[in-house]
Amino acid sequence: MKFTTKGHATTIRDTQNDLGQFISRLTYDINNYKGTNLIIDLSNYGTIEDKHLLLFQPLSTEHKRNKKSFVLVVSATDFNAFPEEFVVVPSLLEANDIIAMDEIERDLGF
Repeated sequence: MKFTTKGHATTIRDTQNDLGQFISRLTYDINNYKGTNLIIDLSNYGTIEDKHLLLFQPLSTEHKRNKKSFVLVVSATDFNAFPEEFVVVPSLLEANDIIAMDEIERDLGF
């Protein structure tokens, strides 16, 4: 895994191209990142089936309980196929924009 912290977010990218192992490691290490917004960059995988992306949903839900954002970046998928509270976007730029908007909402008390 490769970690990059920029501004209010930490981007985590899989470097092994093994989605199952990546999810396992992320699940194990998630408590180390509960105080930061997370961008999970899966853009190097190309198309990923929705059922595999939904494996990240428990991590997303738990992270959001800590008042932090959790955003998946996937280059190709049906972005409307996911629940509204589960954020999946096509680019890192959009992921950073989502986190910026979330930060503003939290600052305003929403």
